[in-house]
Amino acid sequence: MRKLPRVLVVEDEPAIAELIAVNLRHNGFAPTVVFDGAAAQREVDAVLPDVILLDWMLPGESGVQLAKRWRQHERIKTVPIIMLTARTEESDKVQGLDAGADDYVTKPFSTQELLARIRAVLRRRAPEIVNDTVQVGELSLDAATYRVLHAGRELKVGPTEFKLLHYLMKHPERVHTRGALLDRIWGDHVFIEERTVDVHVKRLRESLGTAGAMIETVRGAGYRLTAQTLAAKPKTDPTPA
Repeated sequence: MRKLPRVLVVEDEPAIAELIAVNLRHNGFAPTVVFDGAAAQREVDAVLPDVILLDWMLPGESGVQLAKRWRQHERIKTVPIIMLTARTEESDKVQGLDAGADDYVTKPFSTQELLARIRAVLRRRAPEIVNDTVQVGELSLDAATYRVLHAGRELKVGPTEFKLLHYLMKHPERVHTRGALLDRIWGDHVFIEERTVDVHVKRLRESLGTAGAMIETVRGAGYRLTAQTLAAKPKTDPTPA
């Protein structure tokens, strides 16, 4: 029997939580509903979900605080998080993404849009397995074993960042626009905004440590991965291209 994807719904409004849970059940998911951060923590400690729907405004610890804490935890850090919130300003979206969310849904939202976003983050969590190894300079990636090494040292890279790095390494020295990266990494997930690419590039650079300098921001154009000697390269930030 096929295992249903487990979705942890952290939402303090019972009516919204129940509506989400009913639609998830009808569409092949196994939802668990909790109403605050403490209960959410107990759930992830007991059984790791496949995806978390996390309300921004919760009693006690906020959804943003929870996301930040979970992203620092080795066991939980790779679980996709979709932030649910009534905040619509771009600065709020960036704050949610910077906190560790993989996607952002503003209320009110349609059921079909929410389901599409859940399916999309689940697809990104399981990168397509191809038996290739890519190397650029001292950075190497083995797609079959899901390992990234720099100068012989293994690096921990999240699932979306892994796919992004894999694509950049297979096309080094080329400049990729944010739109092109969205098409290649996120596929048909039409709801994702281009600003999301900047957030994931920032995360990827942080995961790579000193090798993060290999990913250049080309202002007015996009991003490029280069094998240029790290010591000769100035630090770059993920300023939108």
